[in-house]
Amino acid sequence: MPGMEEMGRVLLIMGGLIVLLGFLLILGGKIPFLGKLPGDIHIQRDNFSCVFPLATCLLLSLLLTIVLNIILRLIHR
Repeated sequence: MPGMEEMGRVLLIMGGLIVLLGFLLILGGKIPFLGKLPGDIHIQRDNFSCVFPLATCLLLSLLLTIVLNIILRLIHR
């Protein structure tokens, strides 16, 4: 059937990305500076705590953009 090879490639790539994301989630808690960058917002009150890792999100977004662009350039050659 035409198009099945392309669908297979897409499924393999998506599976690989899911595995990579799983490893990042497992190892994410062991990276000491993750979530404690200057720019991450921490609010603590008596019975309330709120954390918004703004700088960490921006850094991870930049790294993922670079990595995915490299992967896509290698695939399309």
